[in-house]
Amino acid sequence: MRILITGAGGMLGQDVRQAVEAAGHDPIGLARAQLDITDSAAVAAAVAGARPDVVVNCGAWTNVDGAEADFEAALAVNGPGAGHVARAAAAAGAWTIHVSSDYVFNGRKFAPYVESDGVDPISAYGNSKLQGELHVAEAAPDSHTIVRSSWLFGAAGKCFPKTILRLAAERDQLNVVSDQVGCPTFTGHLATALVALADAPPRGVLHVAGSGHCSWCAFAQEIVAGAGLACDVRPITTEQYPLPAPRPSYSVLESERAAPGLPSWGEGLREFMAQTTQAAA
Repeated sequence: MRILITGAGGMLGQDVRQAVEAAGHDPIGLARAQLDITDSAAVAAAVAGARPDVVVNCGAWTNVDGAEADFEAALAVNGPGAGHVARAAAAAGAWTIHVSSDYVFNGRKFAPYVESDGVDPISAYGNSKLQGELHVAEAAPDSHTIVRSSWLFGAAGKCFPKTILRLAAERDQLNVVSDQVGCPTFTGHLATALVALADAPPRGVLHVAGSGHCSWCAFAQEIVAGAGLACDVRPITTEQYPLPAPRPSYSVLESERAAPGLPSWGEGLREFMAQTTQAAA
C-alpha cells in the first residue's frame, strides 16, 4: 500500500513514516518545505503524482497560543489546507486520514467526550481544527476518517515532556496547572494506530488517544519522577498561569465506535523517556 504523509517533517509525521515502513507499506513523506498544504494547486499535483492509496494528513498549525494572534494563518493551514489535501486525495481515488484535536470541545462536559458529542471550540486553534474537520468532510464525503487525538508528545519534536525535563533540570521547583485534564498521547502509539486504520479505514470521526487521563501537573510529576530529577512539581490553577489561548478544563476522549485502543499515557511516557535517553547517549 502506498501511503502519502503530509507534514512528514513534524513530530507525528516522522513517527507515521516509521510506522508505515514498519508495517511493510510504501511511505511517501512530504514535509512542509516540500509541500505547502495551503497551496491547492501544489497539493493536487503532488497527490496526483504520488498515486497513493491513503493520504495521512499530519500537516497542521500546532501553536495554540500563536493562533490567537494570527488566526488567519492558523486557519489557512488547519482549515482550507486540510480540505485541499482531502480533495486531492479523493480526486486520486485515495482515502484521507486527517488528524484533529480534543480542542474542538469546550471542556465543560466533565465526562469523557465521544464522537457524537457536540463541538464548541473556545480558542482560535480549536476553531481552526474544527474548520479542518468540516473542510475534510465536505471535500471527501465518502472517503475520509477524522481522528481526534489529545495532548500529543513524541521524541521527534517540541513537546510538553521535553519542556518539563529541561526546566526541571534547571530549577528546584515547578508550578504546573492542575485544573486541566486530558489524555496525553504518545505519537509513536498514535502513528501505529493511524497506519492500522489505513488497512480498512472507517468513515467519519474517531477518537484515538492514550488510555487513562491526568492533569498537566500530574503528567509533569510523572515526567520528573521518571527522569529521577530532584524538582518539586506543585499544582496551580489556570487562573494563576494565564496564557493567550483558553484551554478546555476537561477534554478526555473516549470512543463509542470501534476505534483502535492505545496503550496508557504512562506507557507512552516510558517509551518516550527510553527513546530520548537513547538519542542523548
